[in-house]
Amino acid sequence: MFENPSQEVLRTLLKESKTIAVVGLSNKAYRTSYQISEAMKQAGYKIIPVNPEIKESLGEKAYASLHEIEEPIDIINVFRRSTFLPELAKEAKDIKAKAFWTQQGVYHNDVPAILEGSGKEVIMNNCIKVTHALLK
Repeated sequence: MFENPSQEVLRTLLKESKTIAVVGLSNKAYRTSYQISEAMKQAGYKIIPVNPEIKESLGEKAYASLHEIEEPIDIINVFRRSTFLPELAKEAKDIKAKAFWTQQGVYHNDVPAILEGSGKEVIMNNCIKVTHALLK
């Protein structure tokens, strides 16, 4: 049975991370992905939008996929439906990042096995903004 890492692991991850690639980030201010990413940007994180449907969001250039990003990524934060997670985990497996983090309500049983051995913490069904607010 999958369990998210401890609060201490999450606190350290958030403290040591600087860059968050947000898969599924919208450029529409009313969308949850935009609001949460905007809050994380205001908290001091660099946000990299990953969405093939947009050119930019939050003043940052958007990328069609994780593989197009050339700078280091600390956290891959996913705002996509749970059915897309296995495919995204496979894409993320060889990306150098500390964590694969899915938002509240986004979960798939196959993800931990796909990312096993990749060196990434796996956090699912957990809002990064809420966790950041609780643990800082």
